Amino acid sequence: MTLVPDGATAGAAPAGSIRRRRVIYVEGYDPQGAKGYYRLFDRSWARFLKVWPLKSRLSELALDSQDFAHWDVEAAGPNWEVVTRYDFLRQEHIIRANMAEPLLRQIPRALAWAFDYVVSGAIFRVLRASPYFGLVLLYFQTMLIWWLLLSAAGGWLVALGTARAFGLGGWGSLAAVPVGILAAIAIFLALRPLANRLFLVQINNHWPYLCEFARGEATCFDAPIEACAHRVIAAVRANDADEVIVVGHSGGGALAPAVVVRALELDPDIGRKGPPLVLVTLGSIAPGAALHPRAVRLRAMFARLAVEPSVLWIDSQSRADVLNFWNFDPVEGIGARVEGRRCNPLIWKVRFGDMLSRQFYWRIRFNFFRLHYQFIMASDRRAPYDYFLLVCGPVPVAAWARDPNGVLAMFAADGSLVTSVQPGAVPSASCSG
Repeated sequence: MTLVPDGATAGAAPAGSIRRRRVIYVEGYDPQGAKGYYRLFDRSWARFLKVWPLKSRLSELALDSQDFAHWDVEAAGPNWEVVTRYDFLRQEHIIRANMAEPLLRQIPRALAWAFDYVVSGAIFRVLRASPYFGLVLLYFQTMLIWWLLLSAAGGWLVALGTARAFGLGGWGSLAAVPVGILAAIAIFLALRPLANRLFLVQINNHWPYLCEFARGEATCFDAPIEACAHRVIAAVRANDADEVIVVGHSGGGALAPAVVVRALELDPDIGRKGPPLVLVTLGSIAPGAALHPRAVRLRAMFARLAVEPSVLWIDSQSRADVLNFWNFDPVEGIGARVEGRRCNPLIWKVRFGDMLSRQFYWRIRFNFFRLHYQFIMASDRRAPYDYFLLVCGPVPVAAWARDPNGVLAMFAADGSLVTSVQPGAVPSASCSG
């Protein structure tokens, strides 16, 4: 059944356009998981359709296994139609379990991470690479310390007040110590909801694991990466899509490259046979971990991808997002040792101000997490970057990244594709000396 709008002329799709696409999405460290991301996609898809007059169908969420969920999207303009299978790598059970660990375990790990970043000099490297991102890390580290200090100070005041109220002096004042300890614990727990709203628990829980992963230690991420690498290989071998895209957002900007590298280890031909394989990292926080002196695993992965001609790696960055590294080379900038000719990544600088109305942009400009998620959310107006046309539209993702304004101009007001996709826009890496 065609999705071409009623009354429109259903001509042949322009040459070089996509008809079937496979997207494999790797989330950041977010406990909302597949159901939450499906709701986000559903809401944003409805908003997207207000800007682009397309016919579409969005399937229900299917929870395939503990490792994967998926949904299907059909989108059509007057002269094109694309079917997208959107696979979601599930990690919510791992993330929720990590965040549910006793705080007596989480807090020391987080403090050790903060201390290590100062002693190793990693925080200073991050500040030089991206001052805003470095300040964000310092914010979450210091806010955790303040949470502890406020609780301890409150407990001390309660103990002091108890000793004075009962006239306890000298050694007798020690009797008020248990009361102070209980008060400190109560204050700490009372502040927990505020800490959750400020993402203190989530971020301080994530980074110790991310740093272990970057160093090459065994982590909770290894099993999902292995499962996803096999899914990528299966998707390419099936040869039923015009392109296969692995998308990693935020913390997924560290894991998605690991997925592609592992897939290449298991099958070196996946980028050479079958549909093109493209890695897209959006608002990646990976450099924040890769800049640690001992982050040998992460630097080695990025160096591997930098010289891989069979896979195109696109790294999308935004100046408005303080939670990513703007105007930053994620290979040379982290000190990765590249042996061979550089092919990747292609840096795609996007402007959120082009995507959102001025009123809405100014309303959320200090909501840093909302801006961070704009990479995977719908826009208020047509713009050179549009996540939903990127993953559900008829133009290869490489063409968007290489000439965003040119691709936007290829669409007419009614959503039809008015020109063919040029052969030079096909997804392939271009090595340079």
